[in-house]
Amino acid sequence: MVQTTSSQLKNRLRRADGQLQGILKMVDDGRECQDILTQLAAVRSGVERMIGVVVAENVKQCIADDQLSEDQQRDLQTALDLVVKTH
Repeated sequence: MVQTTSSQLKNRLRRADGQLQGILKMVDDGRECQDILTQLAAVRSGVERMIGVVVAENVKQCIADDQLSEDQQRDLQTALDLVVKTH
């Protein structure tokens, strides 16, 4: 995995960890279920986005730039951006 992507992934994981720690505190404090579910949904969304980033980076690493034309590279990047956005 490219260093920048690795750093970005670590930052996202730290953020998710912080959110989970906050949820634990919410449970301990007896917060409303709706508030807890909202935060859990935010964590899930963040994790799904991380999955998209990892998949996209893996695909990029499997295909060398010189194997694709510029149009194909652009189309691939558009598709990968969609994967990241929808996960």
